[in-house]
Amino acid sequence: MTRSRPAPAQVLAAYSAQDFIASGGANMGDPLSFASELVLDDVYELAFETTPKRLAVLSGADTHFRIAPDSELGTARATLVLDSAISFMSGDGSMHDALVMVEVDEEGSVAEVFLMPLTTLSSGVEYRLVGIDTTTARQKFAQVASVSFTRGTHITLASGEQRLIEELSVGDRILTRDDGVQPLRWIGQSTVRAVGDFAPIKIHAGTLNNDHDLIVSPDHRLFIYQRSDALGTGRAEIMVKARHLVNGSTVTVMDGGFVDYFQLLFDSHQIVYAEGIAAETMLIDTRTKSALPDALSATMGAVIPGHSDLPHAGLDVSESLLDRPDIAELLRKASAR
Repeated sequence: MTRSRPAPAQVLAAYSAQDFIASGGANMGDPLSFASELVLDDVYELAFETTPKRLAVLSGADTHFRIAPDSELGTARATLVLDSAISFMSGDGSMHDALVMVEVDEEGSVAEVFLMPLTTLSSGVEYRLVGIDTTTARQKFAQVASVSFTRGTHITLASGEQRLIEELSVGDRILTRDDGVQPLRWIGQSTVRAVGDFAPIKIHAGTLNNDHDLIVSPDHRLFIYQRSDALGTGRAEIMVKARHLVNGSTVTVMDGGFVDYFQLLFDSHQIVYAEGIAAETMLIDTRTKSALPDALSATMGAVIPGHSDLPHAGLDVSESLLDRPDIAELLRKASAR
């Protein structure tokens, strides 16, 4: 099978470097730049009342990325290079991690620099640069891009058993929606601060006809079969990101503290059942491959059958159709048995 549609864009909250200016140190007065021009102990401040914008990132054909056409930042279809992971310390001693991404033009020159914070940044606060790392940036980005379940999630096995995700083992036979029973190839695990783009989304019991709470990463896509086309998509099968269902009551952001995230990998991109909700597993492309152990990544090659052919492509719903306060309830009724 050949790829007929691109993978869905990864939407990131980011700032233009022009909104993050050095207020002290060697680069005083200059906007944030890429790693080779940064200097430790420089102090940066976010422009007054600046809010992050959408940086929509597509998987590229090589190790780089591309900017999606609907991105608020950058030039559509331009090459985007992940430059470095950096760390700041604010005046109260809090640590703030971020990624630096660079848009390059057709000649390979820097066109624009973006800051993707992994924690919330505020204007009027001084952030001292205390770390510059060019070796782990891809792994940190992959953690953001990889869809994840949280500790305590029950996954449906082939036998019908509901097993905690932290008790699964490689080789366990898992029930998938499209391919029946499939063996689990790899389980990833990471513990991160539950803030910003790492803050998980809680889908409370009953929200999507689920008996128990389901807590997943913000961009985790849920598979919904509409018995009635409530959204006007023209199809029964749709994929919806958890973050687009947030309403502050039945679907909430769990901001604060730490969260244990688990990634499930199969030989192909799958839909499994988590707390009774059909949800996607890890999709491998240039954005997420760095999350895998080196040995496993090497065996998978550059093009991964079952991941590169994107069996669930084309099911994503436009954000404009989901931008309504009752979206979760609408989908619950549309998918009710």
